[in-house]
Amino acid sequence: MMRELGRFVVILGVITTLVGLVMWTGFAPKWLGRLPGDIRIEREHSAFYFPIVTCIILSIVLSLLLSIFSIFRR
Repeated sequence: MMRELGRFVVILGVITTLVGLVMWTGFAPKWLGRLPGDIRIEREHSAFYFPIVTCIILSIVLSLLLSIFSIFRR
């Protein structure tokens, strides 16, 4: 059981690193983080940005993917 969990954590880390590198290099979709409902407040000397709708959509997509993986794992 622990061996499978360790393998899953390593694979998840590699996937996360690869996705982060792809997004860091600029290949991320342009709409990501700019959806309607994302909070953006800009003043003269400061800016606040919180992509709440993007976070919700990413959470739903990741939850669906993990539930699909758990179905196939059984």
